[in-house]
Order: sequence, then C-alpha cells, then structure tokens
Amino acid sequence: MTSGPLATRAAERITTLDAVRGMAVLGILTMNAVAFGLPAAAYANLDAAGSRTWLDWLVGGAGEIFADQKFMGLFSMLFGAGVVLFAERAAAKGRRSVLLSLWRNALLLGIGIVHLSFWDGDVLFAYALCAPVVLALRHLPPKVLLALGGGCYVAVAVISWFVQSSLRSFSSVLIDFWHYGDYYGVIGTWFLADYFGRALGAMLIGAALYRTGVISGNRAPSFYRRMAAWGLGVGLPLSAAGFALMAATGFDIDWAVAGTIPNTLATMPLCLGYLSLIALWNAARDRGLRQRICAAGRMALTNYLTQTALGLLVLGALLDDLELGRSGIAVFVVAVWAVQLWWSKAWLDRFAFGPVEWLWRCATYRRWQPIRAR
Repeated sequence: MTSGPLATRAAERITTLDAVRGMAVLGILTMNAVAFGLPAAAYANLDAAGSRTWLDWLVGGAGEIFADQKFMGLFSMLFGAGVVLFAERAAAKGRRSVLLSLWRNALLLGIGIVHLSFWDGDVLFAYALCAPVVLALRHLPPKVLLALGGGCYVAVAVISWFVQSSLRSFSSVLIDFWHYGDYYGVIGTWFLADYFGRALGAMLIGAALYRTGVISGNRAPSFYRRMAAWGLGVGLPLSAAGFALMAATGFDIDWAVAGTIPNTLATMPLCLGYLSLIALWNAARDRGLRQRICAAGRMALTNYLTQTALGLLVLGALLDDLELGRSGIAVFVVAVWAVQLWWSKAWLDRFAFGPVEWLWRCATYRRWQPIRAR
C-alpha cells in the first residue's frame, strides 16, 4: 500500500466525506429506532423497557457501547466540516459566504423546527443554531478548534456530575426522567447542555479535521492506522466500562446522569477511530457496497428525515401494539438500511441530489437548480 495520501483528487476527497456521512446516517438509526419504538425512558435506561430476553440485552448493550452518541458525533463532525466547506466554496465563487451560510442555516433551522414538531429527537435544530458559532471560529488554528471542541465534551461531563450530585435518588425530577423519560427542571437544563454541548463540540472538531485534511481522507494510511488504534484503544474500554458500571448497579437511579460520563468522554475517541477505519476502507478497491454507502451519505438529510417518517409510521403506529423488544427493533433497523442503500444509489443514478437536498439547495440560492444527473 502506498504511503501517500489516501485521496489526492478533489473527487476522491468528497467521496471520503460521503462514505463517512453515509456510515454516520445509517448508524444514527440504531439508536433513534429505540426512541421510535420504545417508551422514552428506554433510551437511557435499558432496564426501563424493551429488554425482556438475553438477545434484547445483547442488542442494547452493543448499542450503548458501539453506537450511542458515536454515530451522532460522526454526523455532527461532518456537519461542522460542511459549514467550513460551504463557506470556502461560496467565497471562491465570489459570493458573500457568511451571509449565504447564515441564510442556508436559517433554512435548516426551519427544517429542524418542522422535524421537531413530529419527533423530539431532532438534531437539525441544534446544528442550525451551532453553525454560526463554527462559522465565526472557522479561521482559528485547527489545534484551537480541537481544544474548544474537546472542552465542550469535558464541560458536558462535568455538568453531568454536578447535576447527579445535586439530586437525591428520591427526587421526583430524577425519578420521572429515569422511569418515565420526562425532562424538566434540573434534568431539562442538563439535557439542553448535553444536547447543544455535544453538537457544538463535534462540529468544532469536524471543522478542525476538515482544515487539516483528516476528515476528507487526505492523509497517509499510516496516519489513519495510528488514529484508529488510539481512538478504538481509548474509546472502547471507556464506553464498555460505562455500560458495565450501569449494568453492575442494576441501572440504579443514583447513576442515572453520572453514568453517562464514560460514554460522553469515549464518544470522540471512538468517532476518530471509526473515521479512520472508514477512510482506510474507502481507499481500497472500488466495491458495490461502498458506492451504496457513499450514495446514502450524499442523501444524508433525505435519509435522516425518511428514517423518522418510517420509524414513526412502522414502530410508532403500525407495530405499536406488539410491544417489540430491542432485538425486534434491530430487525427494523436492518430493513431500513437495506431500503436506503438500495434507493439512494437508484435515485442518484438518475438525479444529482437527494430530494430534500435539492429543495434546500434551491431555497439557498433562491432559484431552481438542475436536478438531473449529468
């Protein structure tokens, strides 16, 4: 294998971004589907619902260790990189990059508000509000962006510890969160800090990784192998330890908030590990699966919104009376993956953009854009 860059041409670098984005949007469904098909408390508390069999526990544990926060972190990193990429391209074409970027994110905010009105797990709202911060800081040195992004994650962990310390196990606020999935009072404040803190942190790190060519696959294979070893070596033990702690305490309410800390701190190392593995895989010989995952990434916004529509329709309505466990929800996830891997490539064989991406693009430039593939 060559020791040169994984991708030397712009098209190949974009392909790497698409591959990472595709894996991220598919991975997000593994956790969002839990929110679609189970009571709200089951997302954070595996003992609350959906864990009747050993297979349910196996699926739930794997989700907590390998997926929870991690694929959302990847998705957020890609969005942060996208903020910088869009501004650079707009400036290169002589456009007013800041104003155009702000208008584009105002449109995304509108999409997020509509999505949020159907499902309270939306992330687009947070991305749209955090994007101006990334835009304002995009010219800072990458090391500073990395430090600020990492600081956001540390701040979230510290806030989690203080929130847990301030609440007694018999607190109604804590009980309602852990057993019924209600967020209000101190728990509501913690949730917002966690929601925006992780989104902004990952977006800043994504901006830094774009500036250094890391997220676009433009570094040597040896770099990605080292980063994968470090990320997985640090992140997996931390994430596994967090789940083991919660399981050992029987998902005790005294760890309801503080128990999230290991997973929060493990998120970015694991994101970097996953990013490295995807970049190495994307540099290998062309494969049909890779083309389909890249297509899913090019249509990430469409696929993200479609996942919500399918989840609410199938799990939230049609199958609501079946009381599915986590293993049953995993079957739904795999089925949606199959559909999206098929339809994303089929659509992009004919069209240049996904349907929602095209509408967003038209609204951004305030004129109809060509959609047919050339």
